[in-house]
Amino acid sequence: MTKKVALLTAGGFAPCLSTAVGGLIERYTQVAPEVEIIAYKNGYQGLLTGDHLIVDDEVRANAAVLKQYGGSPIGNSRVKLTNTKDLVKRGLVDEGVDPLKFAADRLVADGVTILHTIGGDDTNTTAADLAHYLHEHDYELTVVGLPKTIDNDVIPIRQSLGADTAAEMGARFAKNVVAEHNANARMLIVHEVMGRNCGWLTAATARKYRDWLTEQPWLPSIGLSQKAWDVHGVYLPEAVIDIKAEAARLKTIMDEVGNVTIFISEGAGVESIVAEMEAAGEEVPRDAFGHIRLDKVNPGAWFGEQFARMLGAEKTLVQKSGYYSRSAASNEYDLELIGQMTDLAVDAALRGEPGVIGHDEEQGDTLRPIEFARIAGGKPFDITQQWYLDLLGAIGQDAPVSAPPAAH
Repeated sequence: MTKKVALLTAGGFAPCLSTAVGGLIERYTQVAPEVEIIAYKNGYQGLLTGDHLIVDDEVRANAAVLKQYGGSPIGNSRVKLTNTKDLVKRGLVDEGVDPLKFAADRLVADGVTILHTIGGDDTNTTAADLAHYLHEHDYELTVVGLPKTIDNDVIPIRQSLGADTAAEMGARFAKNVVAEHNANARMLIVHEVMGRNCGWLTAATARKYRDWLTEQPWLPSIGLSQKAWDVHGVYLPEAVIDIKAEAARLKTIMDEVGNVTIFISEGAGVESIVAEMEAAGEEVPRDAFGHIRLDKVNPGAWFGEQFARMLGAEKTLVQKSGYYSRSAASNEYDLELIGQMTDLAVDAALRGEPGVIGHDEEQGDTLRPIEFARIAGGKPFDITQQWYLDLLGAIGQDAPVSAPPAAH
């Protein structure tokens, strides 16, 4: 059978999608220029509707241009093929239709033999379900996924694509936001970083910000003080947050320095907020995947309100770096990592070896196609890592105590 390749990107954005699409096209053009390539628009939505782009000669010749951009040129969507009710509601399938069979039939009709999915655990395990369904019906489809999530929480993958860039962009965002610290007396700045159940991105963003901070010249006699520009607290979903104890510590900083800045994961303390909402009889908003709608729960604003009252803040500024960070073009670290992974993804696909490409933490960090059955989301950030403990020590925050699993 003549090979035909389809690409799709799905889920939320990360600073790797456009680069990964470009890298896959470049590699196929280099090693198998005869292979036809299409790209489904808006992820699984485009697969269901049959909406796709053809990767023509002009795109093949200029695929490197895609590495200069963030976002995804072929579009994303949050479509879960096993959530039939949501798909019917959105008009993507008719009532009574099995979405998995419908998507599989589309792949067969389009003649696709290799499917590359660039997304998180939901995206890639759904692709594996499609491949299994087609295999059971005597149609062979090789699925090779690439791990995209700025949370860096895919099991057992050491480093997800785009996560390092997102941390770097979050730190860049913070430079301007923290400059607001003396726009008002007793200012509380809350930098909310993406990370539903995993605090890696918040921790990495804080580390990159402090790396920049410690390299700068300061003039404290005129008010340009590193203490005022510093991060004064980092709060993650994996750690217990003792609000009263932290408020007492932060109030001392507020009284001395005149401002306080905290970095907080968007999923930190969600269980407390949800419990408060449910006690008040409020409905907890959830998305198609059953995840709590963090944009509606708004942890940053909730913590800002709690701390502001206890710190005696005159003004509270809550800023979210998520969309700024996740839509960035890949940095040098990610360009190299993505290049390694897209090359292996194409090579594995051409030899018929399925899996999700990544450095396998359970097999000596070897870069390989990892079996779909072993892919899962929700890998927690290890808050006992020395670099993180060093970060907390540098800002005067006690070593963290592990928290119970975050609410879903």
